[in-house]
Amino acid sequence: MSRTIRIKGATHHNLKNIDLAIPREKLVVICGPSGSGKSTLAFDIIYAEGQRRYVESLSVYARQFLPQMEKPRVEKIEGLTPSIALEQQGILKNPRSTVGTSVEVYDFLRVLFARIGVPHCPRCGEMVASRSEDEIVDSILSLPEGTRFLLMAPVVEFKKGTHVELFKRLRARGFVRVMVDGEIHHLSNPPSLEKNRKHSIFVVVDRLILKGDIRRRLADSLELALSVGGGNVVVKVVSGEEEEIFFSTSSVCPRCKVSFPPVTPQLFSFNSPQGACERCMGLGSLQFFDPELLIPNKGLTIDQGGILLLRGKSYRRFRPVMEAIARSYGFSLETTPIKDIPPQGLSAIFFGEPSLGWKGLVVMIEEGTFKGRWWRSEFSRFRRSRICPGCGGARLNPFALSVKIEGLSIYDLCQLSIRASLSWVRGLPDKLEPVKREIAMPLLKEIIHRLSFMERVGLDYLSLSRDMSTLSGGEAQRIRLASQLGTGLEGITYVLDEPSIGLHPRDNKHLFESLRELRDRGNTVIVVEHDEGFIRNADHIIELGPGSGILGGEVVFQGEVDGLLRAHTLTGRYLRGEMKIPYRSNRRSPTGYIELKGVSTHNLKDLDVRIPLGVFVCVTGVSGSGKSSLITDTLYKHLALLLGIKVDMPGSVEGISGWEKIERLVFIDQSPIGRTPRSNPATYTKIFDDIRTIFASTPEARARGYRPGRFSFNVPGGRCEKCHGDGYIKIQMHFLPDVYVRCDVCDGKRYNRETLDIRYKGLNIAQVLDLSVKEAKNIFFNHSALKRKLEILEDVGLDYIKLGQPATTLSGGEAQRLKISRELGRRNVPGTMYILDEPTTGLHIHEVGKLLEVLHKLVDKGGSVIVIEHNPYIIRSADYVLDLGPGGGEFGGEVVSSGTPEEIKQDPNSVTGKFL
Repeated sequence: MSRTIRIKGATHHNLKNIDLAIPREKLVVICGPSGSGKSTLAFDIIYAEGQRRYVESLSVYARQFLPQMEKPRVEKIEGLTPSIALEQQGILKNPRSTVGTSVEVYDFLRVLFARIGVPHCPRCGEMVASRSEDEIVDSILSLPEGTRFLLMAPVVEFKKGTHVELFKRLRARGFVRVMVDGEIHHLSNPPSLEKNRKHSIFVVVDRLILKGDIRRRLADSLELALSVGGGNVVVKVVSGEEEEIFFSTSSVCPRCKVSFPPVTPQLFSFNSPQGACERCMGLGSLQFFDPELLIPNKGLTIDQGGILLLRGKSYRRFRPVMEAIARSYGFSLETTPIKDIPPQGLSAIFFGEPSLGWKGLVVMIEEGTFKGRWWRSEFSRFRRSRICPGCGGARLNPFALSVKIEGLSIYDLCQLSIRASLSWVRGLPDKLEPVKREIAMPLLKEIIHRLSFMERVGLDYLSLSRDMSTLSGGEAQRIRLASQLGTGLEGITYVLDEPSIGLHPRDNKHLFESLRELRDRGNTVIVVEHDEGFIRNADHIIELGPGSGILGGEVVFQGEVDGLLRAHTLTGRYLRGEMKIPYRSNRRSPTGYIELKGVSTHNLKDLDVRIPLGVFVCVTGVSGSGKSSLITDTLYKHLALLLGIKVDMPGSVEGISGWEKIERLVFIDQSPIGRTPRSNPATYTKIFDDIRTIFASTPEARARGYRPGRFSFNVPGGRCEKCHGDGYIKIQMHFLPDVYVRCDVCDGKRYNRETLDIRYKGLNIAQVLDLSVKEAKNIFFNHSALKRKLEILEDVGLDYIKLGQPATTLSGGEAQRLKISRELGRRNVPGTMYILDEPTTGLHIHEVGKLLEVLHKLVDKGGSVIVIEHNPYIIRSADYVLDLGPGGGEFGGEVVSSGTPEEIKQDPNSVTGKFL
């Protein structure tokens, strides 16, 4: 077979008829500016064609149930192997998704526990096991020779009733002796028993001595005993140390007589009715209204708005009641902070004061949820999860938790760290009996393989039961890698989109070693990446460019890293130091501080943190160290509540001070900007609102009575009604990919003729949407607000994108910068705090420099910028660095170092300092 993947005449999206020969079984990095065509080449051509060819090999019937990949616009592709893609995704918010289910280890564990697990009674802990008659005979014969024992069947056990008739029936069937409450009695002289008392009654079926060949007699007696005892039998050893051995052909506890359900893999699934805890339905937690969420800042008084629901008009209505409660419990509404109010007083406010006819805020919230969907949505932010008292957070019912292997239930095993669980699984075969070992080995091999991969990518501190929604971005990225790359396939083309996102430079080393191992197995690994370390360590490099969008789409370099270091390309010039991101040596002085006290969100360890204002702050640390917990879940959410912005479940903090200087709060995360072609840069940044207003104010539009809504392609009126403003019509082809054809009525312009008659400076609305940002700025230069928004798009390096370009065609870096420009385009108020979560996602080194210029301008205008980031260029340019760690998960959650980048670099305790 060909040792290369040959692509000829690729014209997909912005690619300009490129030809490529990509070596197979190598680690290939595709780099270049964002929007230059990297994802188009990697995903829309290589991955999509590999998937499409596989799907076309299936039957027509099967194809209609599978998503059809669009055939890339390319003359020819040769040497392609089956492909697997790992694209950028947000963190899973599904509460049922855990680390174990995401990497599929939990599925193997369910089968393992179903096949070799030993059931125990959930009440008394006694071992419960069902056996066949032959197995019971073998177990009895394994007792020491000469053992004397009674073979007994339970007749009426722990039940009330008359016993005279029972003893008569047993004697009529030929039985001679019974054991009542532990004593042997002859049926010719049965004991008299109290009617209203519980008694334990066994019939003695046979008395045996274990010697010679008694198998036949034992088997016959056992068959009779099982029929009398309903499948249960007891062997009472009377020689030596007396003991009772319980056997059953069904799973029943010998003490409690609790019947155990069939042990199947479904019993261990918390997403199945057979296994889920009945109280929490497999979620492991219950929702309740928590008064603590109503008082995020306990340093405020009630009059200052310390209780969120007692603000504005609602407070004026309830203030007389609050005054009465304050008089009763000895505190002041005006001067007593929430933290100093007696617990009885707070309890009266939240849970009611019957003497005053006050129901309490919590009761009012609970009643409000029944008023409708809006109220439920409004009050949902005051709900908190607590561990389910039924299962203790294990998600499973008592029967599932009572099945154990070497003393551990499936939940006990999932609670261990990856490192500890891997050690336990590796040592398990030596502890199992031969039959169970043979059953378990194929399952253990798969489990060890997946756990080992997680250990190699630096996730050995996580547990399999950890909720995916509590992971950091870097942890979630490596979990996806472990689930996709830990399968052990060979001869595959893996396509990865920036796997280094969310990873500290320390963690990149683990990731790179894993990708090399994947390559050494005979796979082709193609990575779209901007990280300098990845580029320098790749086997083969493809750089696209020279610019972005219509200015890109060409192969500007292809070869090994030595050649790139000599090439006159954008990446090459940065790698050899010819081009550099400007370095700011003068550090700004803080204008104040926000102080957080007692922060214990997630893994943060009761931190007291001072965050400076009026400067550029960078929060760093290995993934899982607590960066998002501190900044996103605690700082941002509490500031948002204080400024009247609705957020869900803020982190735990004892107090916040110094926030009064903040006038406005802006948060920019990595969530997607739009998933439909109707979303575009103009609509997303609100530029289109200004443009529609300008068109509606033209003399001809005013004469016709057109309002701004006339120029929207999302509502009836001005749009083309045949294509509903899409500009194209979708034709379903069933087992072939859908075909999109240009609308024959509007010719792809989205609007009807009357709307297109309205022109501004000779251009209609459809032509304006086809302008680039740079061209639009020249057209609308006399509209200051619109011009400012377009200039910000230029500042972040998006001057080339079309205003009406569908959001689905934007690269990750373009989408990230578009999101930043939207927030920065709003009114700039001194005292604004900007919080950005990894803004360099998808950005080339050159574009990182442009982003830094924009962020520094915001600080120079009186703003405060806080960035969660791993990029060393961003960290080096900050005025102040807060380094968390020292590790991830339970090993993190502390402030390792803080100060200027120079001080961080000198601190021997800082992992980030070593990379700086």
